[in-house]
Amino acid sequence: MDRIYLSPPHLGRHELNYLHKAVEDNWVAPAGPNLAGFEAELAAAVGVPYCVALSSGTAALHLGLLLLGVGPGDEVLCPSLTFVASANPILYCGATPVFVDSEPATWNICPERLREAITDRLRLGKKPKALVLVHLYGMPARLPEILALAAEFDIPVLEDAAEALGSTWRLQPLGGFGRIGVFSFNGNKILTTGGGGALVTYDRTLAERALFLATQAKDPAPHYQHSVLGYNYRLSNLLAGIGRGQLELLDDRVKRRREIFSWYQEHLAALPGLGVAPAAELPGSRANRWLTTALLDPEATAATPESLRQHLETHNIESRPLWKPLHLQPLFADAPMYGGTVSEDLFARGLCLPSGTVLTDDDLRRVLRALREAL
Repeated sequence: MDRIYLSPPHLGRHELNYLHKAVEDNWVAPAGPNLAGFEAELAAAVGVPYCVALSSGTAALHLGLLLLGVGPGDEVLCPSLTFVASANPILYCGATPVFVDSEPATWNICPERLREAITDRLRLGKKPKALVLVHLYGMPARLPEILALAAEFDIPVLEDAAEALGSTWRLQPLGGFGRIGVFSFNGNKILTTGGGGALVTYDRTLAERALFLATQAKDPAPHYQHSVLGYNYRLSNLLAGIGRGQLELLDDRVKRRREIFSWYQEHLAALPGLGVAPAAELPGSRANRWLTTALLDPEATAATPESLRQHLETHNIESRPLWKPLHLQPLFADAPMYGGTVSEDLFARGLCLPSGTVLTDDDLRRVLRALREAL
């Protein structure tokens, strides 16, 4: 049986048009028409004026923190239930992550625990320097409450929309709600450049500074002169060409991911102890459903996420546990944590199911048969 992957790249002929043109014109270096075009088109898709395309979403998060002034000794608020790349750049800056638990409806950062964390850090004389706001698996977070808290305590928001391209809140695309937003175009994302990311903002000064830092921070001089530490974080013109072709298909890709989620939602309802979650979107929100995630009910089944994952592997089907909460990771053993029971419970019961837009109806039925066997 051919392998069914969790979320493989989905390429077509759109990308080849841009790649062929780049090769024909010898534009393979970091700069070039595809890079400028991708930035302009992505900015328009997100509804912000400025975009800087970078080598990864992690690079975008790192630059975003630097632009917000995060440095050694600072503290940065971050959800615990997220991929490690949301927090690693905090360490790159010499700062400390302050982890906050999830809330059950969206699995994103809990506003109540967030207020608790902020007030406690202030009590300790350590005002958080920034808030990394993640939209987990493409599900919009509780933006009104979270943004109000950030405004109340004057904490800038770095919006991690790495998994949420195409998701919206009140018809406005995610990524444009913080002072800075970031995206990832890794191979498993809803759109890919093979490897890449982007930083978006309404602030021209921040965008110019991001571009400066991402291109080795070269001073304006005829020779190579550097006064501050820079980085080699720019996306190549070739990969940007892939991104331009992919971006033309964003609406179709979101539509298909949502169809796959709905299919699972309908067909898993008949299985004992397993259901898609988070199922409901908050009023005004629309998730891209990047990955369909499911929760096991231990009162209805003895299966675990790991036993289910292993059974799917016997059918050559890839699945994946939810992100292990970062406060449980050895790397962050000493980091402050507020709450924890919600994210720990989700991790103990959750599994990510194959969700790529290349999935056929036959593929979905094959996944369902394997799940039915296991349960």
